Amino acid sequence: MRKIFQVYLLLFAASVTESFAQDKRRHDTNYNGWFMYFGTHKLTDKWGLHTEFQLRRYHVISDAQQFMPRVALTYNLSDRASVAGGYAYVHTYPYGDNPAADDFPEHRTYQQLQLKDPQGIFGLQHRFRLEQRWVKFAGADDYTYLNRVRYQFKTTLPLAGPTIEDKEFYLSLYDEVFVNFGPNVTSNIFDQNRAYAAVGYRFHQDANLEVGYLHQHVAQRNGVWFESNHTLQVGLTYNLDFRKKSTAAPQP
Repeated sequence: MRKIFQVYLLLFAASVTESFAQDKRRHDTNYNGWFMYFGTHKLTDKWGLHTEFQLRRYHVISDAQQFMPRVALTYNLSDRASVAGGYAYVHTYPYGDNPAADDFPEHRTYQQLQLKDPQGIFGLQHRFRLEQRWVKFAGADDYTYLNRVRYQFKTTLPLAGPTIEDKEFYLSLYDEVFVNFGPNVTSNIFDQNRAYAAVGYRFHQDANLEVGYLHQHVAQRNGVWFESNHTLQVGLTYNLDFRKKSTAAPQP
C-alpha cells in the first residue's frame, strides 16, 4: 500500500510541476511575410551550385525580421538522392512581444541529405540537415556555438493531371521539425516546427512559383516565450544549366 501511495505522490508531484511550467509560458502571435529565391544550378552531370536569398518581414511586409543569403555545393548520388554542404548568413532584427534587445548576426554551415521517393501522383521528398551555428546574441561580446538537426517531409501533388507539367498548377505541402543538441542548449531541445501549404505554378522544368501559408511554432531559448508565427510565403525557383553543350560534328 505504501508503494502505491508513493507512486501516486510522484505522479501528483510531476503533474504539479508540469502545470507550473505551463503557467510560466508566454505566447507571442506574429504575422510575417517571407519572400524567397532558390536556384540549384548544374555545373556538371553530378555537381551543382545552390544559391538562395530570403527576405523575411514582420507585419507581413512593413518591418524587418530577418534576411538570409545561402550557398551550397551539391552532388547527385543518383536520380533520387543528393548531398550538399554550404554556408548561410542570417541577420535577425527585433520583432514580436518579446523582442531581442538589438539586431544580431549568425554564421551557419550545414550538411544535407535529400531523398526523392515518388509514389503514384505524389512527389515525396525527405530532407535531413545538420547545422553548425555561430550566433552573436544581442548584447553579447562573443559568438555562441550551437548545433541543430532538421528533418523535412515534403509532398507535391499535380492539380491538372497525373504529373506536374509545364504551365500547370500543383499543390505543395511540408512539415519540418528542428531539434537543438550539444553543450550550449539552454531550456529547449525543441527549437521549432514549420507546417506549410502552398499552390505552385510550373513555368517550365527549371522555373516555378509558390505562394502559400506557413505556420511556424518557435520555442525561444529562455524556455518561457513561444512564438506562433502566421506567415505568407512567396518563393521563386529558377535553375540554370552551366554544363558545356556538346556541338554536333560538321557533315563532310
